[in-house]
Amino acid sequence: MQTPLRSKDLETPLRGVRTNIVQSIRAFRVQDLQDAATSMGHHFLYANLAHAQSKQDVLDLIAAQFTFPSHFGKNFDALYDCMTDPLHKSGPQPGFIVVLEQIPATGKFDKEAREQLLDIFRDAADYWGDRKIPFRCFYSFL
Repeated sequence: MQTPLRSKDLETPLRGVRTNIVQSIRAFRVQDLQDAATSMGHHFLYANLAHAQSKQDVLDLIAAQFTFPSHFGKNFDALYDCMTDPLHKSGPQPGFIVVLEQIPATGKFDKEAREQLLDIFRDAADYWGDRKIPFRCFYSFL
């Protein structure tokens, strides 16, 4: 007789990964993270930023790939707002797995800009953590 799956079994690829964290994608494959999100019933948000050259490009690509509303303000404050409050107000959330792949390293998107971007997602992880909602963000640099 087959044993029914428990929620812990569904998190196997994420075993050992805190629930509210922003970390390098390292050994994880995007498809495995997407499969884990699906099996756990979490939102999966993916943005490939390889073609971005500037902060505006990064925000445009995230907005398009995360399907933000057309009124998105395209600045870091608006990014934080879109990742938190409207989602919270829309009802109970199951959890989030976010992938920011190939964050650029250019003159117009330097180390400081990359850290600011990741800080937005760290703040979002804290926001959801305060509400006991899992929020994991994985990133890689170009």
